Amino acid sequence: MNEINVSSLREGVREAYSRAAQHPDEDHPFPVGRDLAESVGYPADLLRGLPAVAVDAFAGVPNLSLLAEIPSGATVLDLGSGAGLDSIIAAGRVGPQGQVLAVDFSSAMLSSMEQAVLESGATNIKIFHSDAESLPLEDLSVDVALVNGIFNLNSERSKIFTELARVVKPGGCVFAAELVLREAGSEKVEPTPENWFA
Repeated sequence: MNEINVSSLREGVREAYSRAAQHPDEDHPFPVGRDLAESVGYPADLLRGLPAVAVDAFAGVPNLSLLAEIPSGATVLDLGSGAGLDSIIAAGRVGPQGQVLAVDFSSAMLSSMEQAVLESGATNIKIFHSDAESLPLEDLSVDVALVNGIFNLNSERSKIFTELARVVKPGGCVFAAELVLREAGSEKVEPTPENWFA
């Protein structure tokens, strides 16, 4: 894929997710919100106790922050944090001695996340505006990384894996979930911003 396409795809993904943060009730080319969160395993009772802004803009794949092994006191990276649903859950699991480093490339999502963190009362979440393949974190600074559905949205996957290897401590864990095709499509289609989510 040439560089122009990579840049075009990135901006298309950024725009799509920014629209989901700003207008979660509108139609989007991918599922968004409370119904999606419940369908992938987040308990309804838990979601009712979390800030609506984080739940309404949720666009992840599974309930990763509940499935992952997250010890108390850990430093957790939430890569592709969106509006903060997984970050807020992880912040509760690590407790006051731990911290969550939330990274997303959409300013609109991070604006929603800032509101959600404020409403949640969590004081152990740090928010970073950054691309996944260029993390603003120190080497070996993370115990657990959560990656909830970003690999299919970024063509620079090898760079993301390199960054995860750089920031996760020896013995640390990466919990990632992704949508995967079970079989090839009927014809080869070059990804474009228009069909990326199709």
